[in-house]
Amino acid sequence: MITNTGSSHQHRLLVVSRLIPITCQLNNEDVNNKSWEFNNRRSYNAMYSGINSLKSEKNISQIIYFGLPGEVSVKGEPLVSANSNKKNIDDYIPTNKINNNIEWEQFTPELKKSLTDTLYKEKSIIPIFVDPETCSLHYEGYCKTELWPLFHYILWESTTQTHEEKNWEGYVKFNQIFANEISKYYQPGDMIWIQDYHLLILPEMLRKLIPKADIGIFIHTTFPTSEIFRCLPKRKEVLKGMLGSNLIGFQIYSYSRHFISSCTRVLGLESTPTGVEYNGTTVSVEIFTIGIDVDRIEKRRISPSVLEKMESLKSMYEGKRIIIGTDKLDRIKGVKHKLSAYEYFLNLYPEWQNKVILIQVTSSSNSNDAKLIETQISELVAHINGHFGTLEYTPVYYYHQDLDQDEYFALLNIADVGLITSVRDGMNTTSHEFVLCQKENHGPLILSEFTGTAGSLSGAILVNPWDHEGVAHAINEALSMTKEERNDRYKQLYKNVSNNTSQFWAKSFYKELKEKVTIVADPAEPVPILNPELVINSYMSSERRCFFFDYDGTLTPICNTPSAAVPGPEMLKALTALTNDPRNYIFIISGRDQEFLDHHLGHLPNLGLSAEHGSFIKYPGQPWKSAIEDMDLSWKDDVMNIFNFYTERTQGSFIEQKKCAITWHYRLADPSYGNFQSKECQTHLENVILPKYPVEILVGKKCLEVRPSSVNKGSIVNSLLADQETCDFVFCAGDDKTDEDMFKSLVSSGEDGAKHNIFTCRIGSQNVKTLASYTLATPADLINLMGKLATASTF
Repeated sequence: MITNTGSSHQHRLLVVSRLIPITCQLNNEDVNNKSWEFNNRRSYNAMYSGINSLKSEKNISQIIYFGLPGEVSVKGEPLVSANSNKKNIDDYIPTNKINNNIEWEQFTPELKKSLTDTLYKEKSIIPIFVDPETCSLHYEGYCKTELWPLFHYILWESTTQTHEEKNWEGYVKFNQIFANEISKYYQPGDMIWIQDYHLLILPEMLRKLIPKADIGIFIHTTFPTSEIFRCLPKRKEVLKGMLGSNLIGFQIYSYSRHFISSCTRVLGLESTPTGVEYNGTTVSVEIFTIGIDVDRIEKRRISPSVLEKMESLKSMYEGKRIIIGTDKLDRIKGVKHKLSAYEYFLNLYPEWQNKVILIQVTSSSNSNDAKLIETQISELVAHINGHFGTLEYTPVYYYHQDLDQDEYFALLNIADVGLITSVRDGMNTTSHEFVLCQKENHGPLILSEFTGTAGSLSGAILVNPWDHEGVAHAINEALSMTKEERNDRYKQLYKNVSNNTSQFWAKSFYKELKEKVTIVADPAEPVPILNPELVINSYMSSERRCFFFDYDGTLTPICNTPSAAVPGPEMLKALTALTNDPRNYIFIISGRDQEFLDHHLGHLPNLGLSAEHGSFIKYPGQPWKSAIEDMDLSWKDDVMNIFNFYTERTQGSFIEQKKCAITWHYRLADPSYGNFQSKECQTHLENVILPKYPVEILVGKKCLEVRPSSVNKGSIVNSLLADQETCDFVFCAGDDKTDEDMFKSLVSSGEDGAKHNIFTCRIGSQNVKTLASYTLATPADLINLMGKLATASTF
């Protein structure tokens, strides 16, 4: 059993990613004395050096990493395969057997336990073992076929529903395996930090298994606009999965804005620029610019082995100005755009021919169309070299290989210009590494404006990769730049890179996550969550009970179309049982009209109803009565004219006419534009209608309502309670501003409050300002409480 070794005020940080940060090798040279050897995983250096820096935080007792072990190789005598004829896939199963990697079938329970125990003891790492088929469906399937292209604005040319569903099933299963394993090791007080798009639905799964867990997720990749994201068939499931977190981090503001917009447009959630309201709480959405491990690279780039390779490369390309490009073999990296722009440059500026070379290195990737891209790049290179090259001059040197780190840093050191033309990219570490390696030369950096780092590298020359002429001009500008301008630009670049390090990123995210789970976003104290046992005990000990319920958003969830918000079977069952108890006096006080309430709830003989916020009332077993018979409603024509004006100009909005009120709904309109039009409409009403008529404007959830000011829900509650002098228990529930009148009428203090056992409950977030004494997150929580009270009534 892994235990928390920290003191009571400390906690562990559980870091979860698809792969663990190291590679594993079984030393089997002595078959009688097997041992494990570990090395750092190169592609994870920046992220994990940042996270490891958190070990100096006094509140963190231990950092534990979770993820797949990846390919596990054998040194020495190969293991005997359990099924040598079976095809193997994904991380555990290599496409070739040169390295003697351990096959999935060879991972016996004893071998898994040995690796797990050794990794935890030596590295504080917990490997998670997932079968190859699930890994393949998750990574090559859903991650690389569905999410990766979409997140980088590449829509699928064709897809089959069956294929997508199977990949999704693998994605869900993979995330669920991770959730189950993490929950086994979780201890109260632990903080969980999830990494990237491979595990987007893991937060929600963990929230179900560990409701009080402190969870953060950081998305390293881009996040597309809502118009692109909504093309994803499982868009709702992905968003809800992410919203299981306390904190969601993105690299730049536009990504966070796109995510919040997707939550608003796809899920219909309320939001602010820094958070989303979900399940009664506020999920924070913040910006954290990730960087690189500056100290490590500063030391590595001037190591003797790098300096030696630099001299070799300088002699090889002597007399030539060098433009460097190093990218993965992926469509989003824009290598074809780079080559086309370079060709345009050589045509546009012939004076640079025979003086400038482009060294382009592409490393392998998991892209499904990598071979096609490699072929296209090779053809472009051959075309450029054939057109501009001579026996003495080769314009483009193209290498498709994985460079070792010494060669990589040597190339960045000797380059005159860095050229990055990604069509979409999240964190481009090459741009940061190029800046560090140019500490002596101060070479300019040409950077695509579509990279996540473009906003923070103010000294770079920003380009549009699709504008080949613009890129060509930028190359000429970089090569012709004066020493003074190069120095000025480099100072800005170096300041950006040295300040926004991976360590700063990790500490910023951890600090924000820690704050989000210890304080709330609103400076006011959060409203306490209603304890069902407290209500049930008071209910059982009372003799005469009064219940006042709002309808929409309280007894039923809010629906886009008001007519769709019909009572659910569980709610009707509980309400029937409660109204059958002669000690209960129950009223539903709604903004709905009489017809709707009669149609759906009129069959309950012991239930009282109030329509249009108190304008009409129906006592149990009696006909409807009007509270506005002599009221002047001449204002309705002027209000209708204003509402019609905004309805014509707000697609998706509509008007609901009631006998004594008019409501303008914009729930089906574009969320941003609907909110804007609502504020404009409200201002118009306040300036034109309120000075002339005795009415008030109610701002509801995605609606504006105008009604007489003399009647509201609070006055009805006061009237009803006046008839119930022996009442010794009051329960009132609502969900929006119109229900605050009820809560206000029930605000009691001292002996009266204790005597009547008054419970006022707002459905929704704890952090909303309200006069209610308690909150419940959703209508389902209220229905559950009503069911328990109904059961208690039968005893």
